[in-house]
Amino acid sequence: MSGSPAKQASGAISRPETGTVERWAWDYLHADTLEYKFAPPAVPAEWEDAPPCRHVNQPSRPPPLDVSSGADKTPRSLKHPRKRAQLIHAFLHHELQAAELMCWAVLVFVDTPREFRRGLVGICRDEIRHMGMYRRYLHDLGFSYGDFSVRDWFWERIPSCTTALHFVATLGIGLEGGNLDHTARFAVRFREAGDEVGAQLQERVGAEEVAHVRFALKWFRQWAGSDDFDVWRAQLPSPLSPILMRGRPLNVAERRRAGMSDSFVVALDAWVAQ
Repeated sequence: MSGSPAKQASGAISRPETGTVERWAWDYLHADTLEYKFAPPAVPAEWEDAPPCRHVNQPSRPPPLDVSSGADKTPRSLKHPRKRAQLIHAFLHHELQAAELMCWAVLVFVDTPREFRRGLVGICRDEIRHMGMYRRYLHDLGFSYGDFSVRDWFWERIPSCTTALHFVATLGIGLEGGNLDHTARFAVRFREAGDEVGAQLQERVGAEEVAHVRFALKWFRQWAGSDDFDVWRAQLPSPLSPILMRGRPLNVAERRRAGMSDSFVVALDAWVAQ
């Protein structure tokens, strides 16, 4: 089973039952304050018995977030605190989108095992914790979440995943796998800029992403029957490609720790657009 959203009903989407995990995920997506996004209530213990697929098209964007359709360029130098803040602001928004998309998947892939959906909730809570870490660092630099525009880059792409297999291939193995590379690279850049706190923050987030990639690999292998690179690549919704899901250099050690095979890592490193 790879979790097709075939149960989705036409018309208005029904709100989940109060006191359920599904309602918790729904409320997180629709929260109208930043404080709720950073500190939602505890996750309930109860699940709906037979939930319908609820395909939420987009999450709320509480003020002062200003969503832009364009992407800011990565700062070439991180010597100035504002440039580091701009970069961390983008990372924080990536974490928010990841947390929201775990909730999205809970509501969409209702035919998957509850163990899988429970794991998504656990990852969501990790991402929320990372948001708080980035927010505190931003504050120390003299900035706040909302001081820079944001782009919902993940939301522009992940909802094209029509099965849970596509979802774990794209967000878990793909984008979170890529973050193992990016956090290691930016840790070096922060350290070169004389910011040891920022460097250690990147290293901590990267280390904690390893379990998320391992989770995705577990379910990918179970549903696809293989973790071969070409099998994985075939599950990426068009026009997404492996180029978007790796950094330079690859963080080979952490990718191996997440459970990626040497053949997968070699193929990812060598892949070029066809």
